[in-house]
Amino acid sequence: MLIDLLQKTGIILPAVIGTAALWIIFLILMLRSRARLRNCFLFLLALVATVLLIGVVTNEKYPGILVGELVVIGFALLVVPFFLMVNGIEMMKKEGRSIKHGLPLLLGIVILLGEVLIVLTVLMISSGTGVPTVWIILCLLGGLSIFYGSLMFLSFVLYVAVMQIVPHTRDFDYVVILGCALKKDGTPGKLLTNRIEKAMKVYRKDKTPPYLIPSGGRGPDEACSEADAMYFYLLRNGIPAEHIIEEDQSRNTYENLKNSKAIIDARKGRKKFAFVTSNYHVYRAWYYCRKQGIDCVGIGAPVAFYYWPSAMIREFAAIILEKRHLKLFLLGWLAVLLMPFAFMALRLLL
Repeated sequence: MLIDLLQKTGIILPAVIGTAALWIIFLILMLRSRARLRNCFLFLLALVATVLLIGVVTNEKYPGILVGELVVIGFALLVVPFFLMVNGIEMMKKEGRSIKHGLPLLLGIVILLGEVLIVLTVLMISSGTGVPTVWIILCLLGGLSIFYGSLMFLSFVLYVAVMQIVPHTRDFDYVVILGCALKKDGTPGKLLTNRIEKAMKVYRKDKTPPYLIPSGGRGPDEACSEADAMYFYLLRNGIPAEHIIEEDQSRNTYENLKNSKAIIDARKGRKKFAFVTSNYHVYRAWYYCRKQGIDCVGIGAPVAFYYWPSAMIREFAAIILEKRHLKLFLLGWLAVLLMPFAFMALRLLL
């Protein structure tokens, strides 16, 4: 039906132009500032438009392409919640039972519930057996709410993943290593070790080795500051002491960047710098840089695959709960809930 409509109304060419325009707008906005939530939504919109356009344009000669796309999308919708639930169970086995580690399991259950509610809504509407309207509306609103939240999370995940493969400039004067929790004995854990190792790779590839700034204060349950732990790790791995500048007062990512920038600004010479953090955390760190007017490059260190979904859920929640983002998120949610009622009103008018 959609294909026939497009062909009869002759809007395939405008659809091509519109899709190209989406990509151009996305690239322009991304190059202006990578840490903007609108980039996530634009990227998903441009990607979906491209996939659908390819299927529609090739349908006459190669109908299997569109069918294949729809099958893949349908399969993904079924698999994703079960993947998240399995991942959540694995996460809790490896990292311990807690709400934080069980987030993928909870999200998987919620997404599956949303899919069930949408299917129930379709069945109730099509059955014509006199199901109370209130039940249909409740199932529809619940399903759409979960669908909307899942779609926004998906756009965030895809954008963050793509940002990891976008090339960045080199030749830095300073590389800031963002701290995170230490082991009980005061040595870096796996996440922090990966960040330090990534920073050392950047250091060794640079023709004029930059200063490394391990950044992180001492938590209430830590044997030493995160900066100290990183400092000794760097020394043990051959980084000269004169190329290390500690920043040991920060309590969070925002302060890591603020205090490190103050150190850099107080020094003479060129001040081009990058920060290194876990790959899932790059977007939020960039966001804090933008809030402080800091111009720098973000570099992601690898993390274990099983850990990534839980970390991404926490990053997404932290970004969405920012006051401005939360308002936009809620406005979008209301718009999605009103769409089916607006569609029904339009049909009645026509």
